[in-house]
Order: sequence, then C-alpha cells, then structure tokens
Amino acid sequence: MSTITLVRHGQANTSAQDEHNYDRLSDLGHRQAQWLGDHLDATGEHFERVYCGTLLRHRQTAEGMRAQNRSTLVVDKRLNEMEFFTLANLLRDQQGVPMPSSREAFVTYMPMLLAKWQAGEIASPPETFQQFESRVAEILAEIAAGRGPALVVTSGGLIGMAFRQAMGLDITAFSRTCIAIMNTSVHRLHPIGERLSMTQFNAVPHLDRPDRQFAQTHL
Repeated sequence: MSTITLVRHGQANTSAQDEHNYDRLSDLGHRQAQWLGDHLDATGEHFERVYCGTLLRHRQTAEGMRAQNRSTLVVDKRLNEMEFFTLANLLRDQQGVPMPSSREAFVTYMPMLLAKWQAGEIASPPETFQQFESRVAEILAEIAAGRGPALVVTSGGLIGMAFRQAMGLDITAFSRTCIAIMNTSVHRLHPIGERLSMTQFNAVPHLDRPDRQFAQTHL
C-alpha cells in the first residue's frame, strides 16, 4: 500500500452559480498552482505516479504545478468533484432553499445539503451520495495499491470524502472538513497497518510567507 498526497485545485471562478462557469482557475488560482510547483521542486519530493480528475480546474492546477514533469499524468473522472452547484440548484428548485450568499451561511447550508443528498431527498441528482462515496473509495484503493508514492490533484469534496472514509466522519464533520480545505492545500494519506490514515491535512507551505498569506483562500 502506497502513500497518497492529495492536492485541492487552485482558486476557481468564485462568482459562478453552476458547474460549467465555476470550472476554470482564476488568475490567483494559477499563481497558487505555480507556487506549489515551485515548493515541490525546492523540496525535491518524489512521486512515482501523478493523477488528476478530468475537470478543467484539475488539469490547469496540475499543469501549473508542472505535475506532468514528475511522472506521466493519469486523468480519471472518478477523481472529479461532487456536483455541488447542480445539487444546490436542484434543492432550490425542488424545495425552495436558496444557495447561501455568504461564507457564514454556507457553514450551516453545507451539512444540510449533504444530509438531504445522503438521504435521497433531492430528486434526480447527477449521482447519488452512495455512488460518490463508492467511486472515491474505488479510485483511492486502486491508487493505494500501486507502487510508489502518488500525487493526486482533485477537489475539496473528494478530499473530504477520503477523510470521511479514513476517519469515520459523520455528515456534519464531513461537511466541515470540506469547508475548511484551502485552495492548493496538501493532504496526505499514509498506510498504517492495513488501512490508509490521515497524516497531513490542509498544509499550505507555499503560501505561509507573509507576502502570500492573502492567497490562503477557501473559495
């Protein structure tokens, strides 16, 4: 079983209200990815395998990090994010619950949305909660079974689900974990015994300098 290093994509289009318009990096998102790539170059950390989802923001982040220079980049749709905007718009249309307009409101909105999705109370979602959970478990198990340390560029919801599975998080803890994850943050799952355990969460060493702390973004 191999160590998996998970990276959330750089800041995307924060003004978007749907999946399509969200799926591109902002100017800051490109800079965050480049800074992370510079940090990895400086530390000389070695990855034998590199993966990302099929979403544009995943591929732009991987390219900005120069991930393809570390190993052949494997693109897999199972590493894509849950469709938050689609679920939120379905919830609004079906139950009259508006999408939150502030980060503070989002903190209570997210666990409510995920709980309804898990319980099957949102009709016609792009995938069920259980399908999302299964595909995350499946792809991470495949990556963990490979040889050598792996780098995975993905999204906050998938990283949150990975930690839900590793730590047995309930829906509230899962949602709060997702909310906390910063853009281009680095997380690590390391084999301990016969399971992957969380050994690093939300690290942003490339953004810790005083002149870059403005770039420690969540949205």
